[in-house]
Amino acid sequence: MDVLVLIDKLDDLVHNAKAVPLTDQVRIDREEIYDILDQMRATIPEEIKQARWIVKERQEMLAEAKREVDRLLGEAREQAVREASQTEIVKIAERQAQDIIDESRRSARETRLEMEDWADGILSTLEVNLDRFLTAVKRGRERLQERSQESVVAGVGPNDDGDRSSSH
Repeated sequence: MDVLVLIDKLDDLVHNAKAVPLTDQVRIDREEIYDILDQMRATIPEEIKQARWIVKERQEMLAEAKREVDRLLGEAREQAVREASQTEIVKIAERQAQDIIDESRRSARETRLEMEDWADGILSTLEVNLDRFLTAVKRGRERLQERSQESVVAGVGPNDDGDRSSSH
């Protein structure tokens, strides 16, 4: 499940919580919150795993491009050696070898830049998702803090409702 969907569920749960009569406090189903948090814990590592996979794929593609460049360079050198006895042919071979090298480097550079852009896009999306998650968590904590402070001002102690005596 998408982390943003889980964040929205958590936000809705806090936002739509039923008020405790005659207090400023709300009643939230602890198990439902724990269930959503467990789903988040399961989802976030998967997104990080996907980002790592993308980086690994990019590195493998770059390594393959380098192997191809090396292979093409080797072919160009072999061809130049075979034709070294003929001056004009040698000049042509050197130009072709340089063209192959230049094209291989350009192609490898393009591939590397495309893979870096692609990986950066995925990592950017992950960063945005994590920022939204953190924002939602901070917002939820602030709401709870505000309600807690309102309860203290109203003269209600933190254990008056009996729901805060244990933790997960």
